[in-house]
Amino acid sequence: MKMHLHVLNGCAPVPLANYLKALGVLRLVAEQADPNARGWWENDRFHLLSTLSREELETFFLERYEPTPIIAPWNGGSGFFAKDNREAIKAIQRSSAPRFASFRRAIEMGELATKDLKSKPEKDEKLRVFRFCLRYWRERHRDWLDAAVSFDPSGKPIYPSLLGTGGNDGRLEFTNNYMQQIASLFDLQSETAGPRPNARRLLCDSLWAELADDLVNAAIGQFQPGSAGGANSGTGFDSKSLVNPWDFVLMLEGSILFATRATRRFDPNAFTQASAPFAVRSHAAGFASAGSENAQRGEQWMPLWRQPAMLADLVALLGEARAQIGRQLVSRPVDMVRAVSRLGVARGIDSFVRYGYLERNGLSTLAVPLGRIPVRYHPQGYLIDDLAGWMDRINRAARDEPPARLIHAERRLADAVFAALTHDPSPDRWQAILLAAADIEVIQASGTAFEAGPIPPLRPEWIQAIDDGSTELRLALALASAAADYRRNGSPDDPVRHHFLPLAAGGRRFQTAEKRLVNDPRVVVSGRGGLSNLAAIVERRLIEAEQAGQRRLRLVAAAGCGASLGDLARFISGAVDLDRLLGLARALMALRWNRWLREMAPILPPDQDVPDESWLALRLCVLPWPLDETHDIPADERVVRLIASGDAARAVEAACRRLRSVGIRLPIRTGFTDQRTARRWAAALAFPITVGTARRAASISDPSLKKGLVHA
Repeated sequence: MKMHLHVLNGCAPVPLANYLKALGVLRLVAEQADPNARGWWENDRFHLLSTLSREELETFFLERYEPTPIIAPWNGGSGFFAKDNREAIKAIQRSSAPRFASFRRAIEMGELATKDLKSKPEKDEKLRVFRFCLRYWRERHRDWLDAAVSFDPSGKPIYPSLLGTGGNDGRLEFTNNYMQQIASLFDLQSETAGPRPNARRLLCDSLWAELADDLVNAAIGQFQPGSAGGANSGTGFDSKSLVNPWDFVLMLEGSILFATRATRRFDPNAFTQASAPFAVRSHAAGFASAGSENAQRGEQWMPLWRQPAMLADLVALLGEARAQIGRQLVSRPVDMVRAVSRLGVARGIDSFVRYGYLERNGLSTLAVPLGRIPVRYHPQGYLIDDLAGWMDRINRAARDEPPARLIHAERRLADAVFAALTHDPSPDRWQAILLAAADIEVIQASGTAFEAGPIPPLRPEWIQAIDDGSTELRLALALASAAADYRRNGSPDDPVRHHFLPLAAGGRRFQTAEKRLVNDPRVVVSGRGGLSNLAAIVERRLIEAEQAGQRRLRLVAAAGCGASLGDLARFISGAVDLDRLLGLARALMALRWNRWLREMAPILPPDQDVPDESWLALRLCVLPWPLDETHDIPADERVVRLIASGDAARAVEAACRRLRSVGIRLPIRTGFTDQRTARRWAAALAFPITVGTARRAASISDPSLKKGLVHA
C-alpha cells in the first residue's frame, strides 16, 4: 500500500482556526476516505500521511466529502426561526445529493425540536429544546451537540469557551454561517452537489497555502483574529472580514473532536463547569499583557505532537486530556505548566499552544495565542508543590478587590514559576520564585491577604535548586536558619522568623485577633531599611536574653549554615546585594529544618578576606556560647547599641575592654569608621557563626590564643 506524505502549509498551530482546520482534515479523511491516515506537527505545519495522493485528496473534499450536520436549533439566528437567514438551510433541505442525506435528517430533527416556537427560545424554552436534543439525537449531529454544550447534574447547560455559548458568539451564529459557507462551495441544486467553479482554488489555498483571490466577506469569530476586519486591519482606515469558506468549514469540523463534560474537578466546593480538553481558568502569568483584559472564558492549551497519530489516537488523547498533578486535575495555567513539567499529561505531546479567550475590540471574544509551552521534564519541578496551595490562596485574594501591589506581586510569582518550568533550569530562575514569594509575605505583614498564611514549609531540596555559589545565598541561609537553639529532632527553637512576622505558636500561621494581625512587639523588621532591620534583630535578642537573666546573643545556625568570615567581610564592604540577600532569607525561613542535613549546605569557598579587627572584637562580644572552657565572654548590649547609632569609637573601646577582662589581648584599643560602615558592622552581627569561626576570629585578634583554642 503506497502512502503519500502531505505537508499542509495552510494548517499551522496559529491562529486557532488553522489549528482546528488541521484536525478537521485528519478527522474527515480518516472517517470518510482512509482509515489508516495519520497526522502530526512538524516545523509548525501539519503533516498528513495517507493512501490518497494530492489529487485524490482534493477530489475527496470536492466530490465525496459529506459535511457533518452542524446545527443549533437552540440559538437565535441558527436558521430555524422566521426572522433568521434561512437561505442556506433551505438549500440543504432541497438538495437531493446523497452526500447531504444525514444533514437533511439532522435538520428535520432540529425542526421537531423547535416546532412549537416562532422565535428563538429563551430560558425554559431553550432548556426544553436541549432536553429534546439530548433524548432523540443519535446520529452524526450528536457529535456536534457534545462538543458545543455540556450539562450539569440538574440539566443546566454549560458552554465550553471554544465554541462560545453553544455555537454562538455575540451576534455571530456559527452553525448558520457554516451552512452558508457550504452553500458557497457546492452546487446544492445538482444531483451530486458538486463543487462550484472556485471551490478547488479555495481548497488549494486552505490546504496548501496557494493564494486565491476568491475570499468571501464573512465573519469567522474568535478563531482567526487577523481576518476579523475592522479598524487598521487593511488598506485605509477599515477593512472587511475576508474568509476562505473552506477554512470556516474545516475549522468547525475539527472542533467536534473537543467533546466536553461537566465536572467539579475533585473539589466539592467548586462550581460545576464545562470541562473541555486542556481548558483552565485564565491568568495573566507567563505572557506580556497589562493584566487588565477580561478573560472570563479562560484558556485552552492545544497540544502539538511529533509522532504520527491515527484518528483513534487523537480521539483518545483529547478524550482523556485532563492534565493532573497526582490525583488532582489542574484548573489554573500555573498548575498546567506544573503538570507539563512532570509529564502529567498524555505522553506523546511535544508542546502546547496556549490560547486565551480574551475580550478585545469592544465585547468581542478573540482566541489570542499566549505562547508556546514545551513539554519537558524538570527534575526539580516537584518543588513547586510546596507553594501550590499557598499560591491558590494568594490568587483568590488577588481577585477579591485587593491593593494593586498584591495583584502585581501575585503575577510576578506566577511569572517566575512559568519561567522556571518552561526554560532550562538555572538557580536565578528558582531564586526568582522565592524572591517573589517573599515580596508577597512583606505585603501580608502589612495586613493584606494574611488569611492565606505565610510562606508554607519548604523542603530543603530548594537549596540545591537555588545554589548559585553566591555570597548572598550563603548569608541568606545563615540568617534564615538562625534560632535560639536546635532541638534533638532538628527543629529550631525560637527561630528568627518571629522577628519578621507575627506568628502563632509553631510558626506556621499568622497570629490574629479580631480578624487582624496581632501587633507583636517581637516583630522588629519593618520598612526602615535592611541594615537597620538586621541591627534591630540583634538588639531585640539581647533585650530578651537580659529579661531572661542571660547574657548571650541567642542566634545559632543550622548545621553547615554558619556565616564565614570571608562572606561577612564582603557584606561589611558593601559587595553584596542586600535586597536579594534579605528576600532569600525571608523565604528560606520556611525551610523544614527538621529535615536538614549538613551535606545540603552550599560549599564554602576558601576565605580570602577577613573583616576588620575592630569588627572581630565586636563580634566576639555577642556570642551565643562560651568561646571555650576558659573564655566565657558575656554579651554586651551596650556595644551593639553604640555601633548601631554610628558611634564606632566608643563601641570598639567597650568591646576591647570586655575582651581584655576575659584574657583576650587585642592589638587595638579603639577603632574608627564612617557611619554607614558602622551600620554595616551592626547589621553583620545578625548572621550566626559557628564555634570554629568564632575561635578563628579570636586567634586572629590574639595570635597567642591560637594553639589553646585549637586544643580546647
